[in-house]
Formats: sequence, C-alpha cells, structure tokens
Amino acid sequence: MTTLDRMFFAGYLRSYLIVLVSLLSLYVIVDLFTNLDDFSKGATFVENARHIGWYYATRVSQIFDRLSEAITLLGAMFTIAWMQRNNELLPQLSAGISTRRVLRPVLFGAILTLALGPLNQELVIPRIAEDLITDRDDPDGVKNTPVRGAYDPTGVHLEGQAAVRRDKMIRYLWVTFPEGGPSGMAHLTAKEAYYVPPDGGAQAGGWMLLYTTPDLSEGALPPNLERVGVGKYFLRTREVDFDSVTRGANWFLFASTPKMRELLAKPDARRQPAVATAFHMRLTRPLIGILLTVMGLSVILRDQNRHVFINAGLCLILCAVFYAAVYGCKYLGENDFVSPPLAAWLPVLVFGPLAVALVDAIHT
Repeated sequence: MTTLDRMFFAGYLRSYLIVLVSLLSLYVIVDLFTNLDDFSKGATFVENARHIGWYYATRVSQIFDRLSEAITLLGAMFTIAWMQRNNELLPQLSAGISTRRVLRPVLFGAILTLALGPLNQELVIPRIAEDLITDRDDPDGVKNTPVRGAYDPTGVHLEGQAAVRRDKMIRYLWVTFPEGGPSGMAHLTAKEAYYVPPDGGAQAGGWMLLYTTPDLSEGALPPNLERVGVGKYFLRTREVDFDSVTRGANWFLFASTPKMRELLAKPDARRQPAVATAFHMRLTRPLIGILLTVMGLSVILRDQNRHVFINAGLCLILCAVFYAAVYGCKYLGENDFVSPPLAAWLPVLVFGPLAVALVDAIHT
C-alpha cells in the first residue's frame, strides 16, 4: 500500500466515522426528546440517566444494523467528493493512474466496514435481544405484556392472558393436554404460572402452576405433569419457556444465523416463509452492501464536476430505490409469492449487471 493509498484509506475511515456518529447521534437526540416523558416515570434522576444510557446503548446497535450499508456508501461518497474538492483525483488520472486503481483503498475500507454489519448482527444483537424488545417505559419489566400461544413437542398447548417479565410470571395460563394422555384431552387453568429455568433440580425446566382448576386426581395426571399440592402443579416442557410465549412475531430477526437455521428445521407453516427469507437474506447481505457501494461510487464518478450536494442527493435516491427493491423482494418471499431463496437473491441478480455496467462507464 502506497502513501497515497494510506492517505485515502485514512480519509475514508474519517468520513465513515463522521457519518456514523452524525446519524446515530441524530437518532438518539430525536428519539430521546420525542419520548422523554416515557423515561421519567417514578424514578430518580440517576436511575433515569442509567436507564436512558443503557436503552440507547442497545438501540444504537439495532439502528446500526439497519443503516450500516447506507453509512458505508455515504462515507465512500464523501471521501471521493473530498478528493475531487482538493484536486487529488485529477493529477493521478493525468499521470496515467486509472480511476479503479485510485478507488482501491476506498473500496478496501468499504469492505472492512461492511463486515461490521454482519458481525454486529451475529455477535451483538443476539446477546441484547431481550433488551431490544423491552419497552422504554418499562425498565424493570413490571408491565403486562401480551402472551402468544405455543405448542410444546410433548403435545401440550399453552396460552395466557398477560405476562410480567420481571417475575417470569403469566396470569391465567390455560394448558391443554392431548387426547393420547392417561386422562384424555384435559384443560387446566392456572391463575398464576411461574417459569422455572432448567437448573438440574427436581422441579426445573417447566412451569409452576398455582391456583389451578380443575383439581386432577393422581391417576389421571399426564406424564409431564406433577402434582405438588392442592391446586398446585409442575408442568415440564421441552421448548416452551417464558421467552417463547412472550416474544413478538418477528423475534427471530434478533437471532443469530445458526439459530435461524435451527428454526427452519422445526415445523411451523405460518412462520417458515418469513424465517427462510430472513435466513437467505443474511447470506446475501454482504453482496447487497458491495453492490450498493459500487453503484453509488459509479454514479458519482460519471460526472466528476458535479457538486457534492448533488452527489449526496443522487446517493440518497439510489439508496431509496435499492432498498425499496430489496424490501419488495422480501415481502414477496415472506408471503409465498416467490420462494425465499429467490426473494433473497433477486436483488443481486437485478442490480449485479447494473453495477457492472456502471463501473464500466466510469471515466478512467
């Protein structure tokens, strides 16, 4: 790497950091002042400040996940615009250096920063997924949250009225056992149900049901149900834990790619198209980012005398059209209009030849 390469590479990193800090700071400031009342309900100033800091520390990772490709494009665009403004590009072209060779350190930096998106998606977001689904006005997890019905591999169906995250408790949990059990099809209603994580204990890895009706006799108990006392039972489950019945419909977007692959192996006709589409889009994400960056730089370099603000506007228009096409293909895949692999690869197949044509049209 030559001295000029190192200078342009450092210039790209500087532009990237400026765009990154500017966009994330803008998001934090606008969102904070819009929802300031939600952060100040019955707590001290220190507690509010701590909650605000942790809330936006996690949300910044989510916003970066959504904007990482656009930030890379804007960083590369400003780097090229700065080179043109300082007349650093024309002397190299006059010396016989091709435009593609001049752009090499910028493209190298763009590839490095594009890799931050998948790394954040795989390593950071799965670890803070619980914080990302927590409401800003419920830092302690004491608010009632909706409960979604779920089937356990044992054949038991669970459905509840409302849940409290702090206690891992569900109010009015309705449990339905299949017909194949000793008691046939049975229904239990627990006024309160607490999830006990698996820790090797005798009554762990399931639900402690309290104030349960009706009261079943010992001989009619299903194999995974244990009577503890009057109206008190312990229900063992394999996969249905507290998170599985309280997380939203799109919770898998916060999961890692290996976890999404495990979900694809489970039978769930309603969720499979959406999970499969998201899984394949994880695989095509690096190519999507590279194509967007290459097309943006190609648009800028077609006319090197164009004003920097016009270049920025063209890049924003390109981003809007590009992401509209990507999310349009995602919609088609999630709703079974096309297969999930085709929905993920269609933007690459459409914009790939266009990117090659735009690169070939760059003046060298």
